Amino acid sequence: MRRAPALSFLLVTVFVDMLGLGLIVPIVPALMTAIAGTAADAARWSGIIGSSYGVLQFLSSPLLGRLADRYGRRPVLLLSLLGLGVDYLGHAVTPAAALLLLFHGLAGACAGTNTVVNAYIADVTPAPDRARAYGLVGSAFGLGFIAGPTLGGLLGGVDVRLPFYAAAALAFANAAYGWFVLPESRPGDRRTPLSLRAANPLAALADVLRRPVLSRLAVARFLADLARMTSQASWTFLVTYRFAWSTAHVGLVMAAGALAGVAFQARLVGPVVRRLGEKRAAVLGGALGSATLAGTAFVTVPAGVYVLQAVGVLGAVGSAAAQAWLSRVTGPDEQGTVQGAVSGIGAIAEAAVPVAALAVFAWSLAFRMPGLVYALAAVLAAVSALVLASTAEVAR
Repeated sequence: MRRAPALSFLLVTVFVDMLGLGLIVPIVPALMTAIAGTAADAARWSGIIGSSYGVLQFLSSPLLGRLADRYGRRPVLLLSLLGLGVDYLGHAVTPAAALLLLFHGLAGACAGTNTVVNAYIADVTPAPDRARAYGLVGSAFGLGFIAGPTLGGLLGGVDVRLPFYAAAALAFANAAYGWFVLPESRPGDRRTPLSLRAANPLAALADVLRRPVLSRLAVARFLADLARMTSQASWTFLVTYRFAWSTAHVGLVMAAGALAGVAFQARLVGPVVRRLGEKRAAVLGGALGSATLAGTAFVTVPAGVYVLQAVGVLGAVGSAAAQAWLSRVTGPDEQGTVQGAVSGIGAIAEAAVPVAALAVFAWSLAFRMPGLVYALAAVLAAVSALVLASTAEVAR
C-alpha cells in the first residue's frame, strides 16, 4: 500500500467518527427528555432526528462523491469532519428539539466520510491489498464502537451535554490534523460534470443499476445492509426479552463481540480474501451472516448466543471482500461517484430499517415469535449471498 500515513489518518478518522457517535449514545435519552419534557416526546423526537440523518445522507451522498471526483478527496473529507463537529456542538448548546433536528440533518448532509474513505483507499491501495485495508477500516469502526459508549457514559455522569462537547472537540481536532498531514490521493478532474442530475440520488442510483456487475453488487449491498441494520436495531431487545439480561450483561457481550471482530478484521480478513478471492470470500461472508441471523432467530439458551456471535465475527470477511470487489470494478475517475451512490443505498437502510424492524418485533411479541424479525433478516442476507454468487467476476 502506498502512503501509509494517509491510511493511518483514514483509520483514525473512522475511529474518531465512531467514537464521537458512541460517546453520545448513552446520554441521548436523558438529553432528549430534558429538552422535550416527557419520555414519550423524547422517544418521538429521537426517532425523527435519527431518521433525518439517514434521509439527508441519502440525498447528499451522490453529490459528495461527485465533488470528490471533481475537486479531490481531501477537501470533501475535511468538510465532512467539520460538519460533524458543528452537529455535535449544536447538540451541546441547543435548547430546542427542532434545532437538534436541523443540526443532525446538517450532519447527515455532510456525512461523506465513508464515501470518501472508501474512494481514497481505492486510490492508494493496489487491488490485491484492498480487502485488508477495508478490514482495517472495519477494525477502526469496531474500536470506536467499544470505546465511545463507555466514555460517553462516564462523561454523561458528570454533565449530560459534556459528551457532545467531547465529540465536537474530537471532530474538529481530527479535521485540523488532517489539514496538516493528509495528502490528496487523486487530483480532482474538473471535467467531471456537476449538474442537477448529478445531485439527484435517484439518478445516481440509476446510473449504477444500468451497469450489470455494479448493479448486482449494489443490490447485494442493499440487501446485506437491510439485514445488518435489522440485527443492530433488534438484538438488544431480543436477548433482553428472551433471557432477561441486564444492561451490563448486554454491554459485556456486545463489547466482547466487537473486540473479536476488531482482531479478526485487522489480522485475518486480508489473508482470507487473498486465499479465497473476493467473490468467494464475499459469498462465504454473506452465508455465515445469514446462518448467524437464522440461528439467532431460534436460539433458546444463552450459550447459543455466544457461539452465534463468534460465527458472526467470521462473517465480517464478506463486507470487506465485497467492498474490495466493488472498488475493483469501478474506474479510477469515478470511485467517489460510485461510492457515493452505494453509500446512499446504505443511508436508505439506516433511515428506514430501525423503525420497521422494531415495529415487526413489537408485533411479533403478541404471537410469541420474537425471532421473526431475525428470520426475515436471515432471508435477506441469504438472497444477498445468492446475488453475489451469481455475479460474474469481470474487470468492469
